[in-house]
Amino acid sequence: MLGGEFLKGAVVFVVVFLIFVVITLGYPSLPPGKMIYDAIVGAETDYLVLGIGASALVAAVFNGVIYGVIIWLIYTVAARMTKKEPKKTESK
Repeated sequence: MLGGEFLKGAVVFVVVFLIFVVITLGYPSLPPGKMIYDAIVGAETDYLVLGIGASALVAAVFNGVIYGVIIWLIYTVAARMTKKEPKKTESK
């Protein structure tokens, strides 16, 4: 069932994304989000989005996406490696 495996992978990505966004908001210098933000923008801003600094929020989203994709890939590979093939029956 391909649809079920896809949805499990999507849930894994979303959960990891949210976890790393929250972690990065508490620890804004967590790599690589801050490094990517500095490379793209190069300047800090005092602009607030929902009470959170825009630069910290952008770095948190970068980290959420990057770590989410990495852990989703690990989950997908592990799920495919441990998947059991159904036994084929011989018909006479």
